[in-house]
Amino acid sequence: MSPVVKLASVLAALSSCLLPVTVRAADNPPKLAAAVDQAVRPLLKQYDVPGIAVGVTIDDRQYFFTYGVASKEKQTPVTKDTLFEIGSVSKTFAATLTSYALTLGKLSLDDHPSKYMPALAGTAIDKATVLNLGTYTAGGLPLQFPGTVKSDRDMTAYFQQWKPSAAPGAQRRYSNPSLGLFGHLTALAMKRDYAQLVETEVFPKLGLNHTYVRVPQAAMADYAWGYSKANKPIRANPGVFDSETYGVRTSAADLIRFVEANIHPHSLEPSMRRAVEGTHLGYFKIGDMTQGLGWEQYAYPVTLGRLLAGNSETMSRKPNAATQLSAPHEPSAPTLFNKTGSTNGFGAYALFVPAKKIGLVMLANKNFPIPARVTAAHAVLEALAAEAE
Repeated sequence: MSPVVKLASVLAALSSCLLPVTVRAADNPPKLAAAVDQAVRPLLKQYDVPGIAVGVTIDDRQYFFTYGVASKEKQTPVTKDTLFEIGSVSKTFAATLTSYALTLGKLSLDDHPSKYMPALAGTAIDKATVLNLGTYTAGGLPLQFPGTVKSDRDMTAYFQQWKPSAAPGAQRRYSNPSLGLFGHLTALAMKRDYAQLVETEVFPKLGLNHTYVRVPQAAMADYAWGYSKANKPIRANPGVFDSETYGVRTSAADLIRFVEANIHPHSLEPSMRRAVEGTHLGYFKIGDMTQGLGWEQYAYPVTLGRLLAGNSETMSRKPNAATQLSAPHEPSAPTLFNKTGSTNGFGAYALFVPAKKIGLVMLANKNFPIPARVTAAHAVLEALAAEAE
């Protein structure tokens, strides 16, 4: 254990009432460190967040800032290698897997669900395409499955009876069942278990050695406890399409590596390079936001107001009119990509601007409000942009 981490552990053990300990590398740029501190420390206090890990990349240089504890009970300090649940940021990995399958010719975005799930032939959901499912434009699928859906059999029955509220492509309605079916169809097309595919095909090819859907026993010591609104320790429960939509556990060190792979996909082996580049294409316009596979896009620079609007409850919980682009849009001007994610005990956010070679990830072991995450990240992003100049 390094002297800095050891000191943090001792201080944390003295009293849970102390301000969360900050641990960072000595060579972090002072202005950036100050910007991260100014953005993150208020979150810890205002929302009673036990621990936060922030990773940033500037022109291929990584910096980490860690605050507080991964476990209030054991007073274990957060490090860059602490595993957090990243909630719906997991959807960007599902998108990467599907894009990878596309490069291998295993499926097409124009395919319909019944090609891989014959039980859905002739149903309303079968009028949607794989693209519709991956962009939440299938016709009004809800945010979550009803509580009665507890198995794959229940899931199939649900889709067989589902009735749309709009034609495919007419509206975007953010939905776990939509993105979950998207990932599920990919696994069926590739004839393997979804979690196995992500863990053996995607994570290794991206250089992610501490990222899991199923955390092995050897890594459990790094797995933080999340905390509920009542400050009770909690971790995500299994559920239908959990692996596809909210099941990834990763660290700040690995997630910033994933961000860097998105900033520089040319550094990856050819099939994974094409897969990552495929997730950068835009398909539908919803207000100021362009919806791709997994990632949501904005013209950069982007104001805080536009970023908040794109990550608002109006966007995540209500249907919004969508306009399909005449052809998949490959960003030519500077573009910001982002994705938020939450489970009952964790909150995450990732964003990057390839043209500026900057990116940021924020992982917390409490689900604090998304607007607070976006506001803090935007402030740090401004500092990153200044540092990169």
